[in-house]
Amino acid sequence: MASLKRDTRLTPWQSTLCGGVAGVVSRTVTAPLDVVKVLSQVGTFHSKQGIGGTFQLLCKAEGVRALWKGNLTACVRLFPYSAVQLAAYRRFTSLFMDDLGRISKWQAIVSGGLAGVVAAAVIYPTDVVKTRLIVQNSLEPTYRGILHALCSIYYQEGFRSLYRGISLSVLGAIPFSASLFFMDISLDRIWQESGVHLSPLQHFANGCLAAAVAQTMSFPFETVKRKMQAQSQLLPHCGGVDVHFNGMVDCFRQIVKTKGVLSLWNGLTANLLKVVPYFGLMFSTYECCKRFCLYQNGYIISPLGYQLTPGVDQSLRPQELQELRKFLRAKDFAARKPSLKS
Repeated sequence: MASLKRDTRLTPWQSTLCGGVAGVVSRTVTAPLDVVKVLSQVGTFHSKQGIGGTFQLLCKAEGVRALWKGNLTACVRLFPYSAVQLAAYRRFTSLFMDDLGRISKWQAIVSGGLAGVVAAAVIYPTDVVKTRLIVQNSLEPTYRGILHALCSIYYQEGFRSLYRGISLSVLGAIPFSASLFFMDISLDRIWQESGVHLSPLQHFANGCLAAAVAQTMSFPFETVKRKMQAQSQLLPHCGGVDVHFNGMVDCFRQIVKTKGVLSLWNGLTANLLKVVPYFGLMFSTYECCKRFCLYQNGYIISPLGYQLTPGVDQSLRPQELQELRKFLRAKDFAARKPSLKS
């Protein structure tokens, strides 16, 4: 399954930086599809005529810049999210490891799912802010930015409003992780070989397919979560939500009762259209940043390719390689010193 695997030739901060830059680029480019998805999930007036109609109505009502509403919040939250997720993932995998340090596929997927839940819980208020910034009219904004939205929600609606719908993130992780595990097994059977022998293109295809299926299975939970995040009596038209409800269970009930079961997947098309360009940009940007860091660390001769530096042990970590170079320089200097005296 495709993943941004940690390369030991990079320092921890370099890995975080590469992942962060890749996330910012991929999110920014695909932000319009994400905005359409959220508006469709919430059920605002823009989303009544499909994807094309949503783009047209949004641009007509608020301008082209409205297609990137909430993108700054989505980008800012990437770095703390990645840091918390990585720390939690390492903790969970250490709990699942046997005495030989091995871990099975399903345990790795469960660890990833739990780490995602922990990271989402820690920075959940920023997800609420992102939803509020997307559903508001950018020409007549209720919130002037990230900090203003956080403070306004906290003082006007209370601390609990910043975590409205968080239980759905936990519940949604169950079908999401189960789908990833199912797809991982199924795709290995389709390719008729284990994941370690797959080509980069096969890894990419696996990642896109697995993400598409997993997101589809957990999508109803995200739809209800978005409605709960957006709904507020203090916002115009109650945040643009197309159903009124009291709590999570009632939200499910009202959606099915008034809009039908399939309405739980409103916005899925925009979400699926986002999968391939999102992961494509993420992996390509990550590889570009990774090559630059490897060049800086001395493992490759150019940031434009992967040609290895002659004589460099690629198994050494950056700090070990740096210490080895210092040792060799000192040794070379000591060897030259007698000849200089003579």
